[in-house]
Amino acid sequence: MAIYLTLVLIVLNHIAFGGSRVVVALFALESGATQMEVGILMALYALCPMLFAIAIGRLADRVGPRLPMLLGSVGLAAALSLTAIWPMMATLYIASFLLGTSFHFFFVTVTGIAGGIGGTQHRSRNYALVSLGFSGAGFLGPLIAGFAIDYLGHIRTFLVLASFTVIPVLMLWLRPGFLPGAAKSPGATATGGAMDLWRAPRLRNTFIASGFISAGWDLFNFYMPVYGHGIGLSASVIGIILGAFALATFVIRALLPWLLKRSTEAQILVYAIFVGAFAFTLFPFFKNPYALCAVSFLLGLGVGCGQPMSMSLIYSLAPTGRASEAAGLRVTVNNFTHLVIPLVFGTLGTAFGYAPVWLANSALLGVGGWLVRRSRS
Repeated sequence: MAIYLTLVLIVLNHIAFGGSRVVVALFALESGATQMEVGILMALYALCPMLFAIAIGRLADRVGPRLPMLLGSVGLAAALSLTAIWPMMATLYIASFLLGTSFHFFFVTVTGIAGGIGGTQHRSRNYALVSLGFSGAGFLGPLIAGFAIDYLGHIRTFLVLASFTVIPVLMLWLRPGFLPGAAKSPGATATGGAMDLWRAPRLRNTFIASGFISAGWDLFNFYMPVYGHGIGLSASVIGIILGAFALATFVIRALLPWLLKRSTEAQILVYAIFVGAFAFTLFPFFKNPYALCAVSFLLGLGVGCGQPMSMSLIYSLAPTGRASEAAGLRVTVNNFTHLVIPLVFGTLGTAFGYAPVWLANSALLGVGGWLVRRSRS
């Protein structure tokens, strides 16, 4: 039951967070912001997670999950409400930073504890369910935000999204008993800095592979509209292609419990990464919308499967009492790629065209798959 109550928190908070990206960007544009200013707003979402995710993980390991998850939920509500009260560009900058910071107090903690809920024998199942919750909420959040903007306006949409955090705040404040306690017992001696985790070869390889998977996910969502526009596809067709990717991530995560009965986490992660790498090599060869939908679906199967498996592996490889810290280091690596990879590949595409971008990302995923495979030997 505990994992399903945790899923309720995940889905509701992630709907608020995912929807916030849409309404923040569109409200900024409606207010006269330039594309560069919108880019700065989106970068502020990733700034704090990149710098402080490890510290958040250490806090969760030391005091238990309730406090950081409650702070994260309250912070989401406050940031969304703040923009509704003072709807101006200056507020959007503050809100973007608070939204990214608050959500990762919740996200780092929940990914750090999920593997132990109900016993470690349920680790892989738990991470499959957690990823399924994030995937479903990642689809619903922007959808709800879009319809709310059209029918209620931007300001009321901020309040609609804030309302999704009310139940998580009340559950964590009044009924937190379903959450596990602090990771360390009074006599525990889990010590060392984040670099100790990085120096462990199997953990380091998994961190890097997770970063490449996350970069592949972000690159697709960033570059597919650019590629689609360049080959003359309409906005609605591009949206359908992106939807095929989102559908695939949901499908593969629903199938993970069945796959885990037949293969180990590391095996599934290796297969998933190479499937994603293969899909990226196909994009430059197709301009037909139906073919691109099929390739996007294939990519979603690989990338969507890779994230929960990397979370599960990191939990299992982390030293006792440092699972949330390891989850924080994973978030740091992922957010570093979120900032760097789109900039690098955007420059590459401008200079050399579309094909090198798709193929270079395929090569990166291939390196990630090789690192995970090497760490198993």
